Amino acid sequence: MLERVFLLLCFLPVLAAETCKPNTPNGHKVRLSIKTALGAEAYDWNENERFLFQSTMAYAMRNLKGENFTVSNIVVCDETPRVSFWFVVTSPNDPSKVVSKGEVEEAVRKSRNRINQAFMLSDSTLEFIGILPTLAAPVEPPTPTWLIVFGVVMGMVLAGIVILLALSFVQKKRKKNKKADVEEEEDDEGTQVQTAENGATRVDYYNNSFADDERFTHM
Repeated sequence: MLERVFLLLCFLPVLAAETCKPNTPNGHKVRLSIKTALGAEAYDWNENERFLFQSTMAYAMRNLKGENFTVSNIVVCDETPRVSFWFVVTSPNDPSKVVSKGEVEEAVRKSRNRINQAFMLSDSTLEFIGILPTLAAPVEPPTPTWLIVFGVVMGMVLAGIVILLALSFVQKKRKKNKKADVEEEEDDEGTQVQTAENGATRVDYYNNSFADDERFTHM
């Protein structure tokens, strides 16, 4: 029994070297921009941080498949000083079997926020090359959308009613003013006619008196 365990422990590193290599079909490349994200508070990438990555990925795989994934199933290789590396995921039931790329991508998408939080990074500073960033959840307005639309429509209706009433009031006022102007013109014409008639009467009266005086003078 101990011999089998010893052989297995010796076999696993060789198996990992065979399964994890750059551009492997079921592998993923990860790139971290720690200094860009954290500046003066940036931490160094070391074995502890790598172990944390393996732990978070094991969690993500458990969260997706419900199987007993451990850090030994997350095989990391080809690390660079600028913090980039490749990794593959092996099956907890058979370490020689690599989990498909599609399942790993689905696990990353499902637990992306938890992975980012573990390293205090974001989708743009913790990049899984080839896996699209998670979309931000749509922001729900405090007021329901239908209520906003209803309020806008009612506001437009009320504005239309106010405009119609205002136009009606203005038209009535204009008609009233026009009617008053017409009546005032008619009154002025009537006054002018009456004045003209009175003037003619006075003239007639003056002429008759002048004729009588002239007749008496001749006598």
